[in-house]
Amino acid sequence: MKARVHVMLKEGVLDPQGEAVRHALGSLGFDGVQGVRQGKVIELDLADGTTEDTVREMCEKLLANTVIESYRIEMP
Repeated sequence: MKARVHVMLKEGVLDPQGEAVRHALGSLGFDGVQGVRQGKVIELDLADGTTEDTVREMCEKLLANTVIESYRIEMP
């Protein structure tokens, strides 16, 4: 069973990597980009029967820094 966790910086948290990407895109001639937020996607290969609550606990304990990041879980 697969799960996908999307982790992003919370709104209002400075995103220096996103700003670097926005600046680089502008340097390459993509002037219409006004903002970039960079995050990460974590794919988990789970044992059958693993619940979304278990994945949420993984996020809270390790996969996301919940002080500055939010996360969204996708499970079939």
